Amino acid sequence: MEETARYVAKTLQGLEAPLAEELRALGAQGVEEGCRAVTFEGDKAMLYKANFFLRTALRILKPLYTFEAKDADELYAHALTFEWESVMNLSQRFAIDSVVNSEVFTHSKFAALRVKDAIVDQFRNRMGRRPFVDPVEPDVRIHLHIHDTQCSLLLDSSGESLHLRGYRKANDVAPLNEVLAAGMVLLSGWNGEVPFIDPMCGSGTLLIEAALIARGIAPGIFRRRFGFEAWDDFDRQLLEEISNDDSYERDSDALITGSDVSEKAVQAALANVAGASLKKAIHVQKLSVFEYHPPRIPGIVVTNPPYGERLKQFQIDSFYEQLGDCFKQGYDGWEVWMLTGNRVAMRSFGLHPSRTISLANGPIECKFQRFDMYKGSRKGMPPSDD
Repeated sequence: MEETARYVAKTLQGLEAPLAEELRALGAQGVEEGCRAVTFEGDKAMLYKANFFLRTALRILKPLYTFEAKDADELYAHALTFEWESVMNLSQRFAIDSVVNSEVFTHSKFAALRVKDAIVDQFRNRMGRRPFVDPVEPDVRIHLHIHDTQCSLLLDSSGESLHLRGYRKANDVAPLNEVLAAGMVLLSGWNGEVPFIDPMCGSGTLLIEAALIARGIAPGIFRRRFGFEAWDDFDRQLLEEISNDDSYERDSDALITGSDVSEKAVQAALANVAGASLKKAIHVQKLSVFEYHPPRIPGIVVTNPPYGERLKQFQIDSFYEQLGDCFKQGYDGWEVWMLTGNRVAMRSFGLHPSRTISLANGPIECKFQRFDMYKGSRKGMPPSDD
């Protein structure tokens, strides 16, 4: 029987629950939610599947060594005791990424440097030569996590962040992270049976992730390579079997459509849709949200309107007021989910959410809110979860 190990799937704030659900659906065992991470158990096949199929994971890490260190010298000494030849060889280039939350270790780059020194010194002491560091395209990527005095070294199985799907050919202003977009679609509960609209679609990320979900297409299908392909125990045949498994795929005729007022954004969206081979599944057109008329059959809107970083507050307040009127008057029977980081502007939206989820769009703390569109009184509608 294949040996199992415990892994850490990193994600964005607020996406722990959908990530845990994805892992359970893949057959992972011992799934536990943490802060921006979900831990799970599985064999090598599960590790490969996690990288290939998960939509809401940023990286899959394999814990190597956990210890206590009270200063940089102790950190170095502990790192020097780990058998680095078990995870890399002299010819492989490596990099150290660090996340530090500690009053003892106040400089994450210095902590990473001490671990790098330990790895280099161990190889030099044993073999007379040292491996080289490549922070851009390393063969092996090591993660150092420090919380207070507890230090953990982890091996990155993903390589490039998993949000870099590989289908993006063009960008609009501040494109949405692919993992965040997939998480928004999953959190909305959209099942591919009703129309899906993003009337402020930007470069089309929400539309593409929705189409991939509706068709059960694995996000890993676009990836050039994974970090675990550089490991000594890499099983190419196993990865090929997993990547050729189309049992999750399904036919879908779901209406997925988007629009944007910007010609540049529309052209970027069309290029990305083509990059994902979804030209027949997604329709994009140049229209403002106020010009777009949704289908008569009610469905779901998932969108990321502008937060107003480049506008004065009174301008963005007016925009949100018009947006609220637009949805209320033109989307009767629809669910509208909006991600926004401008809480002041949301006061002008004029509608009360039936559900609120805290998410982060890069450094911006955001609210992902559901609005149930209806005509007349709100009497009897459920209260907000916020």
